[in-house]
Amino acid sequence: MPLFAGMPAFPGDPEFSNVPNHAIAQGDAYNVSRLTLGSHAGTHVDPPVHFLPDGASIDAIDPEVLNGPCFVVSVTGREGRILGESMRSVPPEAERVLFRTRNSDRWANRLEFFPDYEALDVNAADELVARGNVRLVGIDSLSVEADPTGRFPVHHALLGAGILILEGLLLADVAPGPYELRCLPLRLRGGDGGPARALLERSDPTGPSRRSD
Repeated sequence: MPLFAGMPAFPGDPEFSNVPNHAIAQGDAYNVSRLTLGSHAGTHVDPPVHFLPDGASIDAIDPEVLNGPCFVVSVTGREGRILGESMRSVPPEAERVLFRTRNSDRWANRLEFFPDYEALDVNAADELVARGNVRLVGIDSLSVEADPTGRFPVHHALLGAGILILEGLLLADVAPGPYELRCLPLRLRGGDGGPARALLERSDPTGPSRRSD
């Protein structure tokens, strides 16, 4: 997700700003800007410490978990909730799973926050944890769950099982199937989150690999 003033932000999170500090147009020799953003701005990674006080911070996670084969699954929620039964479409061997929902189609028209986004329910999270081989879960919303209680059971279930979370993906132009994920978050010392650039590469037998980001 591009970072820009007015971009989607989860309610209560810091807004993004990009203010010139030095500007050639104002007579300076070079351009340098001051950035203000939250640690969960745009496309970002949730490390365990986001919800677990003794969990690993973003600079302590293994980058190998964020890079490697993944599977994009297209799912549709019921009243915004992606249920455990939808996990049947996730290949049993998948270690990295990215969920493409109607969120991506809405964001393709306009990048703004909408409160009725589709997200996983706790049964779906439990299904993924029970597999024992899932290492990363990604989704095309700013949060992997929509929990009005404020208890955040999906985050606790996934992060508590050592499964990293990748949020804020834009997948409108991505077809379901296998890909190679390339993702590196900012290396924030002790960080509770990491804005990231995430790329998908898919081999095309008739030509060069295709990239989506």
